[in-house]
Amino acid sequence: MAPRQRVDQQPGYVLHTYPYRETSLIVEAFSLDHGRVGLVARGARRPTSQLRGQLMAFRPLFLDWSGGGEMKTLIRAEWQGRLPLLGGQALLCGYYLNELLMRLLPREVPHPALYAAYAEALEGLAHGEPQEILLRRFELALLQELGYGLCLDSEGDTGIPLRPDGRYAYIIERGAVLVEGLGLQDASVVSGQTLLDMGRGDFRNPETLGQSKLLMRRLIQHYLGGQALQSRRIFTEMFALPGESS
Repeated sequence: MAPRQRVDQQPGYVLHTYPYRETSLIVEAFSLDHGRVGLVARGARRPTSQLRGQLMAFRPLFLDWSGGGEMKTLIRAEWQGRLPLLGGQALLCGYYLNELLMRLLPREVPHPALYAAYAEALEGLAHGEPQEILLRRFELALLQELGYGLCLDSEGDTGIPLRPDGRYAYIIERGAVLVEGLGLQDASVVSGQTLLDMGRGDFRNPETLGQSKLLMRRLIQHYLGGQALQSRRIFTEMFALPGESS
């Protein structure tokens, strides 16, 4: 049996909640020092509960919990009070980030660098920064933390530095492979410039932004095992232009 522990004032965010029994909630949270944790918020659905209204997504919180099993007992949640609420497309982008963390992160594995990337992405979304750039940077940080980091400066087979004018197919778990006879209109091909820009976190070039979106979508779908993301489907239904693919 795992030893009981008490954690106080742990920075964290709520990723997802769902009802548990008559008056309680199950809370999936992402914390700084403990990674993704499952918490039982007993009585949180009662009108008089101190937790009621605190357990909202995208709000930076201080969390207290105790317990020794897979599901801990949430004792207190205190809002840090420094981030505007998300709305519109930014809100759906936030749900996309949360869904990725829920699907891909194991429980109770610390990821402080990913926590910082998540907080930075939410900050940018809340203040109206370009959403596509924020999402690409977060996706790269997520894959890096999960051990699936991309090699974005050299060919996967040879180690030869990438050529900005080269055309490359990015092969999962192999890296960039120089290709001949395929143009950039092929969905599996990206320019060397795009890969180099991604390695620097520079998405100002529209071609880089467009190609990186397709590449990251393919990689993430692979690591999701082909599971569809509900947040992506909803975003597409609400905001995609007629005829635009998801």
